[in-house]
Amino acid sequence: MKRLLITLAVYILTISAMAHVTVKAEISDVQMLIGQQVKLVLTVSAEAGQRVMMPEFQSRQMIVPGVEVLRMSNTDTLTSGGRLELKREYTLTAFEDTVYLLPPLSVTVDDKAYQTKELALNVLTVPVDTAHPEQFCGPADVQDNPYQWSDYKYIVWCSLLVLFIIPLLFYLVVRLRDNKPVFSRIMFIKRTPPHQRALKEIEKIKSEQMTAADDQKAYYTRLTDALRKYIAERFGFNALEMTTSEIVARLQQEEDQSKVEELKELFETADLVKFAKFSVMIDENDRNLANAVAFINQTKKDETETVEKVQPQLTDTQRRSQKARNILLGVIWAAALAIVAVVAYIVWQLIELFG
Repeated sequence: MKRLLITLAVYILTISAMAHVTVKAEISDVQMLIGQQVKLVLTVSAEAGQRVMMPEFQSRQMIVPGVEVLRMSNTDTLTSGGRLELKREYTLTAFEDTVYLLPPLSVTVDDKAYQTKELALNVLTVPVDTAHPEQFCGPADVQDNPYQWSDYKYIVWCSLLVLFIIPLLFYLVVRLRDNKPVFSRIMFIKRTPPHQRALKEIEKIKSEQMTAADDQKAYYTRLTDALRKYIAERFGFNALEMTTSEIVARLQQEEDQSKVEELKELFETADLVKFAKFSVMIDENDRNLANAVAFINQTKKDETETVEKVQPQLTDTQRRSQKARNILLGVIWAAALAIVAVVAYIVWQLIELFG
């Protein structure tokens, strides 16, 4: 009974040890064309500390007649959870069209042999039309790679440089021909219609309330000055240098009598205040101001505010000196030579690419 138990224990331990060792062989492709290559992958799983020996093959050694082992890889070892996993690849090839039965591979673990299962490899031939050998096409010529950005980038950048230099060169030539500086200052002037300026000034006088007795002279001086400037710009004669009677006589030629009478009264009152120290009631001041506004509104032209671009006139001192002209001429020649050089480089690059 004791011997039976010992034997049974040894048998169970042996079966347990065998259960902890697994070997597996896989092939990357079950069929291939003559001369192609496939991978035979051998995987062994065992307990850590066990000694594993995997099959070795020499280069060009037959694993089975007709199937050669071209090379084998080093063994990759992975340890995880007290287990070892070893993997090795064998590169196979064959040159006859048939089905090969690859024999089991033998793996030794602690002097005990384990075998993989058999594998099949189907080798196919390339179909050849032997009845029409003249139609057989040989290998294709080596095809050039597609052009890449690196082949064109210098051509593109140089072309953009030429497109920038040509307008600049043309501008410099024109400025040199016209004897003008390279850069000139352009001014934009806002043109306000005369009636708007006059009404704005009258509104300013009104807002300052210059109607007190001691301010009447200043009040009428500013009011008549605003009217004189408006009349000069609106009717085209120098009202600033004319007397009241001259202004009224000239306006009577331009406008009807009813419009001029109220303005005539305003100017006469202003002359009395400024030169005769005449005193005017506040309500009369307001009435004169209203008459001035009414005259402007009745005689104004339908104009709007505009912005005018003004090119400044160059004086003799601002004109280019001979030294500056020589410098500009040198810049023009340098730009022209640069264009020629860049264009020549572009042409050379294109010949190199497509020639």
